[in-house]
Amino acid sequence: MEKMPPISKIYEAYSCLADHRIEMSENEAKVTSSDYKKIYTIKWKDSVYSSNDNASYWQGYPGYPVLAVLMIQNKLDYNKEILPLFKNINWHELNLKHKRDYDKAIEEVLQTMADDKKIIVESTEKTYEILKKMSISIKKKI
Repeated sequence: MEKMPPISKIYEAYSCLADHRIEMSENEAKVTSSDYKKIYTIKWKDSVYSSNDNASYWQGYPGYPVLAVLMIQNKLDYNKEILPLFKNINWHELNLKHKRDYDKAIEEVLQTMADDKKIIVESTEKTYEILKKMSISIKKKI
């Protein structure tokens, strides 16, 4: 991985999967944002991905739409059992509320999941370690 995303993007990808906000086709996917106001386009060829979400396009690391696609493609392993806990979370609103302090947004969400917090954090850290070892590239266009 050339540039790592904040770990928060994995949590956002969980919500994307839990809410079924991904429409896959052969070499492209459409991902709807957590507030349902935007649709992102993700394209790939081999291990090169592009997306018009802000993180992927401007920061050069895989944003949550790319991570969600990698998960659906079974290229990025994750704990499927925790997905239902991430339904209907408006990350856009939370990130605005916490002035883009992603850790605070995650902490607010995890507070509502006290019984499952340990397994969620451990699972997410495991997925993040797998992501670090992946050899994918993020490009502005394919």
